[in-house]
Amino acid sequence: MTTDADVVVVGAGPVGLATAVRAREAGLRVLLVDRRAGALDGGLDKACGEGLLPGALRAVHALGVDPPGRELAGISYRAAGRHADHRFVAGVGRGVRRTALHGALTARAGDAGAEVVHARVTGLRQDAAGVEVDIVVHGADQVRTLRAAWVLGCDGLHSTVRRLAGLEPGRRRAGPARYGLRRHFRVAPWSDLVEVYWASHAEAYVTPVADDCVGVALLGAGQALRSAHGFDALLRAELPELGARLAGAPAASAVLGAGPLRCRSRRRTAGRVRLVGDASGYVDALTGEGIRVGLAQADAVVRHLDDPAAYERVWRAATRDYRALTTGLLAWAASPARGAVVPAAVGAPWLYGAVVERLAR
Repeated sequence: MTTDADVVVVGAGPVGLATAVRAREAGLRVLLVDRRAGALDGGLDKACGEGLLPGALRAVHALGVDPPGRELAGISYRAAGRHADHRFVAGVGRGVRRTALHGALTARAGDAGAEVVHARVTGLRQDAAGVEVDIVVHGADQVRTLRAAWVLGCDGLHSTVRRLAGLEPGRRRAGPARYGLRRHFRVAPWSDLVEVYWASHAEAYVTPVADDCVGVALLGAGQALRSAHGFDALLRAELPELGARLAGAPAASAVLGAGPLRCRSRRRTAGRVRLVGDASGYVDALTGEGIRVGLAQADAVVRHLDDPAAYERVWRAATRDYRALTTGLLAWAASPARGAVVPAAVGAPWLYGAVVERLAR
């Protein structure tokens, strides 16, 4: 069987597109496979906070992409009339609609010469020389088999590649499952900070993404966060300060959901298969680092395609701060001391600022 591509990238979200760009820059033939309709036209959306912290914005710029959005100057933790603000020391971030980011990266990948196929992956087999990937193209009933030297799974939390490659971990209890909901509101941003409201059972992230629009993402555990119907109920019951800010503002998008947020993988490599981004393991959206960490992995996986041990080492280094800080904050948020998060940030601004800078770099 002839080789259809040097690299098949499964998943045409931001991390998959960035991986495709880096692979094309390395001179590799790239085929992107994604089952979602918006993958072909740059219209993929996702329930996320949409804030690019300074490090993430630099990584996006390094790909040759400059998506439109609204400047972000820092982070504000808020609860019960108290708040702790930290303005970024080294550069600014940007609030960017996920569709705008995806559109810009789709155009960049196309300019780089990556081909996109609208299809779902149904099978994967590999030998010493390459990988065979079974796909069903949208609108067709028959299975088509692709042959590639490498397969890179960039297909998110519920990764098909992770499952087919045998990289799913054994089940392990890790506390209540957490979910996310997101909606946009047509209102002028009232701050140049990402505001994080800490309620009793959820966190709300408010990100300005345009001069007349803010995105609100809710994160937490429980039944309410598993359904779009829970968005308005949580806003009314647990976030009265934010609810007052948004009173009368029309919704600018439908509610999207995501989760369970936490996922793991046994390894990031299996033969000629690599996992990248959320598919490789994800803790939580609590610290807003998904894009930066994912883009770092996209760069690393292409540089170390033929050295799985090196990719594992670089993956651990690239995700270390995210995993440690997010896991620690998540444990605090799930404990009886949850209510002390914002008071602690107010009382120790130097520590709060140091943590924000560590995540933003």
